[in-house]
Formats: sequence, structure tokens, C-alpha cells
Amino acid sequence: MTTQTPRTATLNRHTNETDIALSLSLDGKGKSSIQTGIGFFDHMLEALARHGGLDLEVRVKGDLHIDDHHTIEDVGITLGEAIHRALGDKRGIERFGFALVPLDEALCEAVVDISGRPFLAWNLTFPREMIGTMATEMVEEFFRALCMAARITVHMNGRAGTNAHHIAESAFKAFARALRMALARDPRSAGRIPSTKGVL
Repeated sequence: MTTQTPRTATLNRHTNETDIALSLSLDGKGKSSIQTGIGFFDHMLEALARHGGLDLEVRVKGDLHIDDHHTIEDVGITLGEAIHRALGDKRGIERFGFALVPLDEALCEAVVDISGRPFLAWNLTFPREMIGTMATEMVEEFFRALCMAARITVHMNGRAGTNAHHIAESAFKAFARALRMALARDPRSAGRIPSTKGVL
């Protein structure tokens, strides 16, 4: 039996605005331990880990006396970089993933391509500016930062929804399920890189 290399990464990122310690396993059991200082954001990262099949630990000391922007954006950057490092040369992965996830009246779609080309297409709106202490505009900023750092293409579409909490949670869960599909190992690829270019 061939032993598969663990796909993990541990990062520490320090700036004048945030101090982040993050560890990630792409082949986990959905376990998480999250402390960002922003309750709703913690809830979303826990959902991302659970539904993405990731083991994720995040500790953040951020300048929340200013607002939530730096903390959320910098977590996106750090998590994206961790995904990129844990993937290595991307041999044997499915590469593409998609999911359509409901939460009561809300319905969000996510499509992921682990392409090596960072891009976010965003088509979600929220009916209010805040969910708890998290600004709803920061949902997009989180995903944009993650996509750029992970070097992946993501399309996020809001199909339905009137409750801001439900829309955000549906979006995070849809992304998690799509990412899980894209990260999965393809037993038919024999360790090949899933691109005709031979590199991603």
C-alpha cells in the first residue's frame, strides 16, 4: 500500500495589525479550534472546517479596537497560503469542485478550480451591514484574500436569501463542500498533475 504524504501546513503571520498562528490539515476530520475575537467569524470558520473536512486551528490577536477588517482579511491571507503550501505540486487532486447549499430560505453556490490562477467572481448581497460584530462586506473580503493567497479560482453566487446570517453561512458551507471536492485525491490520476500544461 502506498503511503500518502500528509497535506498539512503551519503558519505564523505577524504584522503591526494582526498576529496570527494557524495550522491546517487538508485531510482532517472537520475538527477546529478558532479564536479570532469575532464571534460570528469564528462560527463561519468552524463551519468551513467541518464541511470542508479540514482540521483547522486559528489564533488571532488583531486590532479589533479599530474594526474587524484587518483581522478577517489577514486570516483569509494566512488560510489561503496554508492551503497553497499544504497542496504542494497538486498531483493527483480532482482540481474542480462545486456545491449548492441551502440554509432555510438562503441558497448559495460555490465553484472552485485549484488552477494556480487567483480569481474571485462574487455575486452575493446582504440585507444588512452587520452580523453580530462582523461587517457583512467582510465576507467578500475574506474570500478574496483567501483566493489570492491560495492561487485558486472561485465563483460564489447567491441564489436566494433574505436573512444575512443564513446567506453568509450558506456561502461558507457551499465553499467548504466545493473545496473538499476539489482537494480530493483522484485514484485514477496515478499522481498526475490535472492540467495539460503539466503544472498548476
